[in-house]
Amino acid sequence: MTEHVTPAAPAPAPAPAPAGQGRKLVVLVFGLAAVVVGMLCAFAFPTIHSGPHDVPVGVTGPQNATAAVSKALAGDAWDVRVYGDEEALASAVKDRDVMGGIALSAEGVTAYTATAAGPPAAAAITATATALAEQQQGEVKVTDLKPFPVDDPKGAGFSSAALPMVIGGMIPAVALTRLFPGHSGLRSRLAGGIAFAVVAGFAITALLQFGTGSLDGDYWITSLGLSLGMGGLSLTLLGLEALIGMAGFGLGAVVVMFLGNPLSGLASGPHWLPDGWVTVGQLLPPGASGSLLRANAYFDGAGSGTAALTLGCWVAFGLALSLIADRRGRRASLAGEVAPSERESRTEGTAAA
Repeated sequence: MTEHVTPAAPAPAPAPAPAGQGRKLVVLVFGLAAVVVGMLCAFAFPTIHSGPHDVPVGVTGPQNATAAVSKALAGDAWDVRVYGDEEALASAVKDRDVMGGIALSAEGVTAYTATAAGPPAAAAITATATALAEQQQGEVKVTDLKPFPVDDPKGAGFSSAALPMVIGGMIPAVALTRLFPGHSGLRSRLAGGIAFAVVAGFAITALLQFGTGSLDGDYWITSLGLSLGMGGLSLTLLGLEALIGMAGFGLGAVVVMFLGNPLSGLASGPHWLPDGWVTVGQLLPPGASGSLLRANAYFDGAGSGTAALTLGCWVAFGLALSLIADRRGRRASLAGEVAPSERESRTEGTAAA
């Protein structure tokens, strides 16, 4: 008996790639490359071009001496301001009107610094005063009006607060979005974001002030300022996610992490960044949070108004985005409820006919 062998069916041909897939791949590759280059620019350019940029510095002393110093310091590095006496100069340093000052007299040169306002600026002012004293063959005296606390003289704890402030605004936004998704969880996300900002702000301030001794100011005011900064960041990210989706959250996170963080000027002080960069940095939550923390922790709140107003605007912006998303979600829910009722009415009408 002859057996008939059925030939095997040919393997199906692979499905053709969807049209435009190659174009999407090219756009993705070049887009990601642009993001990486942009991150490198945000981190590298401010560091490469760091240095004194319009640093406000005060000068006092005999008219001919102050005129000579003002002429010597003329340029883009320093913004020289003349004061009537040393007391007025010291008050200006404490009030953050200037980063430091130089007092000239027959006895020698005195440098008034505020290390807590920015260690690089304090070092540069000290070096300038030393050079002037050498020219006059006199002595130099350095008076640090606002140093870092004794337990942390280099301000390491203060400088390390930059990343926790940024991460403290991003992590709760991610967690709350996952735990309370959709329009129904929007109010829970907002309540959680505000509550976390308050708790984390007080906890971080307690650690830095009582644990490491890095902060020296009113605990409650410093904590509220730090909470405001974290809340401004967290609520903005939650609002972007509610209105645009994860794409909006990702865009906000990239801007904050790779632009706001390196441009915050927390370690060096904002005047040590190039003019354009420092303006952008102080308008973003990390930079404003750092300025507010510095003012409250070391200068009794002097110069905190602009930073607090900036962070308040970010909080309002995040809440506004969430409100728009909430209204849009309500309209979508109402439309979903009306549509079935209209279909039922049409069905009943057809049946009656």
